[in-house]
Parts: sequence; structure tokens; C-alpha cells
Amino acid sequence: MESRILDNLLSFLLTFMFPLKMLLRAYSLCILMIDIAWVVVNAICAIFQSTYELFKPPPLKSVQMETALIIGSGRGVGRELAIQLASLGAIVICVDKNQGNNQDTVDFIKHKGGSAIGFVCDVIRRENIDNLATKIKKELGFVSMLFYCCGIPSPRSLLTKPPQDIHETLDLALTSYYWLIDRFMPDMKAKNHGHIVALTSVAGLSYIKDQIPLSVAQFAVQGLAESLMEDLRMNKIDGVHVTLIHIYPFIVSDDNTDLRLRIPSYFGTTTSSEAAASILDSVRRSRAEASVPKRLLGLARLLRVLPRRATALLRDLLDTGVDFA
Repeated sequence: MESRILDNLLSFLLTFMFPLKMLLRAYSLCILMIDIAWVVVNAICAIFQSTYELFKPPPLKSVQMETALIIGSGRGVGRELAIQLASLGAIVICVDKNQGNNQDTVDFIKHKGGSAIGFVCDVIRRENIDNLATKIKKELGFVSMLFYCCGIPSPRSLLTKPPQDIHETLDLALTSYYWLIDRFMPDMKAKNHGHIVALTSVAGLSYIKDQIPLSVAQFAVQGLAESLMEDLRMNKIDGVHVTLIHIYPFIVSDDNTDLRLRIPSYFGTTTSSEAAASILDSVRRSRAEASVPKRLLGLARLLRVLPRRATALLRDLLDTGVDFA
């Protein structure tokens, strides 16, 4: 008798649980379909928005009274970034290990009526960075913009200098940059205001012959920038921006006329002044990624999605190297 009652009870429970499981599965499937539809719709909207911004870019934000820290301001694109930021009303902190070059940049900015202060620092050592950050915060307070312009070689140095040691290259291009971000980004997060700018050379998109350490370092800088973007997104911090700039193919000075590119009519070369103006345009529009020249950003994205063989053929065609005429 008891066995029959137990069997009837189990039969009832199984009869009741079966439709319940079916309902739960149906509910889960509906939620999944809604999530997929939401992702697809938003992805399509993002594509349309990106296409729209090609023809009508976002407005330029003001950098007036922003405090911009430029690492590597003694020469090249770092110097031009400092000068142009100062002309836009920013308070520029110039940092370079070459005291003479750095002071020339500061003096030039002040002569033009801008606001600048210089610090001499070899950022390859962490204790130097810690001391620099302490001085800057004590004397100037909050740093709202960080530009790191170290670790990007000129085309001439790529051809005339031997490959660097992997530790030295990574320390200069990546590790020092990480330490700087670690010292200044927490304040940006706390205020929900700031901008980190990461510069990578062509080596961050494609291998350069006999320059494996450089390529590794530049790929790593790209990964660091993308990790920072995800960190900000996951923590729902929308007032701090990260801009990744691919300097492609090369930034050269006006007097370097002995360089020969495979397709000079399309790639060409650009001056440091023109490159800095292009970088600041992308930064002031809060773009997540840009390139110098701008038209080659699509190439960087294309190389990420094509099959390996196709990217190899494309790199052979474009030939990212340079020769002396």
C-alpha cells in the first residue's frame, strides 16, 4: 500500500516537473534571443554611427586650462604636441631626459605666450617616475592628459642602428608607460575626467625586418591601450578617454629627403608638426583609435580580420619598410 502511494506521488511530481522544465527552457531561450537581438541592433547602430562620423566628425573639445603631461617633449612629435597644446590654452608639462632640448621647448612655448614647465627625467627607471609624479602633483596638482611619445624610432635609426635589447626596448616603450599610467590614471578615474594617449609606430601593425624587440613592444602598447579601454568600460567610467594612435608609416623631419617608400604617392611622409596636428584632432574628438595619416586606419583594421596568408600578401604589396635613395 505504501509502495503504491509512493509510486503515485513520484508519478505526479514527474508529470508536474516536465512542463515546468519545458517552460524554464523556453524562458531561457527567449531571453537568449532577446539578448542576441539587442546586440545585433546595437552593433548595426554603431556601424551606422561610425559611418556617419566619417562625413560629420564629432565636435572638437576644448583643452583650455587642461594640464597636459608630455613625455618626450624635447624633439619630434612630442615637441610639436607640447607647442600646439600650449597654443590651444593647455598648461603643458614638458618631460625629457635631454635638459637642453626640453628647455628649448619650454622657452619656445613661453615666448609664444603659452604656459609650460619643464622637468628632466629618464623614465626608464621606476624610481625616477615616482619622484616625477610626486613633484608634479605637489607643484601642479591634477594631470588631466597624458601623452607618451617615447619608444617610436625614426626610419633612419631603424636602418642605421642595430636592434635594441629586448629588455631595454620593452622598458622604454611599455613598462615606463605603464608606471606613468599607474601613477596618474587613478586620479583621472576619481574625478571621472582625463585622457590617455598611446602612440604606436608601424611596428605595432606589422613586423619590421630585424626589429623583433621593437615590434613586440609596439604590439604590447596597442594591447595596453585596449586593456585600458576595457577597464574604463567595465567600471562604467565615461569621463576618461583612451586614444590609440598608429603612426604610419613614418614621421620624419623636413630635411629628410633621402627616404624612398614603395608607394610614395599614397603613403608619403609627414612632418612632426602635421602629425601632431592630426593626433590632437583625433584626441579632441575623443576617438578611440586613429592613425597618421588618418586614411590608413582602415588598413590597420583590415589586417586584423583577414586570413594570415592574405595579410602576408598585403604586407608584401605595401612594404612597410624604407630605403635610402
